[in-house]
Amino acid sequence: MMNRMRSFRTYGAIFRMRRRMETQYRGAVLGGVVCQVFFGLVLIAVYRALYTGNPQPMALSAITTYVWLQQAFFRMLLASDPDLMEKIRTGAIAYDLCRPLSLYGYYYARILAQKWMGSLLRALPMILLAILLPPGWGLAAPASWAALGCASAALLMGLCCVSAMENITMAFTMRTLDPRGVQAMMNLLMMTFSGNILPLTLFPDRWQRVITLLPYAQLLDAPIRLYTGEYALEEASRILAIQAGWTVILIGIGAYLWRLNQRRLIIQGG
Repeated sequence: MMNRMRSFRTYGAIFRMRRRMETQYRGAVLGGVVCQVFFGLVLIAVYRALYTGNPQPMALSAITTYVWLQQAFFRMLLASDPDLMEKIRTGAIAYDLCRPLSLYGYYYARILAQKWMGSLLRALPMILLAILLPPGWGLAAPASWAALGCASAALLMGLCCVSAMENITMAFTMRTLDPRGVQAMMNLLMMTFSGNILPLTLFPDRWQRVITLLPYAQLLDAPIRLYTGEYALEEASRILAIQAGWTVILIGIGAYLWRLNQRRLIIQGG
């Protein structure tokens, strides 16, 4: 029990250090906010034009809210750990093997902190700006305070899920030494089935029955639907259970792949 408590404190310290490191990149935060606000406005203009010619069952305010929340937490989807990629490429990861803790847990805590703080720094100013925009362009209020609480809990679970997916990508990178192929495939799947390119609510109903059960939909689509009220509060426990299930499965797969890689790891260079 004492060893487990020490491990949790260690991973907590790693999380806090990486979180502080993320706050140093103020220029990147500003650039990210400007970029995502621009794309958010472009997407909303497209949807407004679509609704003018062909109204959809989902209200326009719900679509604009969906777009803003997707853009606000965009970094949560695509952020990766460049330090880890460089260590894998150069073989410097051998130094981390000397740490008296799980290598998978060490980098999971780092990625979790990176995605959380990086997303939060960009999301807060974007959400404030979106609230100030006129109706039909801005962010609508949550369906209820309870919906906001459930959406926040689902967002945290989605963060844990996407961090586990990122560690699986890193496990494949340890074998290929080049993250571009696996990362490009993962990004395409994530962008498409998380609702970032097209809200999943606009997909055909038959498709949604399958897509909403995939791990990608648990990242942002599920929290946003809870926020807008498309998912009733009675469904919140089911959504959180699906998210927790995928998180456990993905962490198990990632930890297994990392252990397998460590057994077969070959460090070259001097």
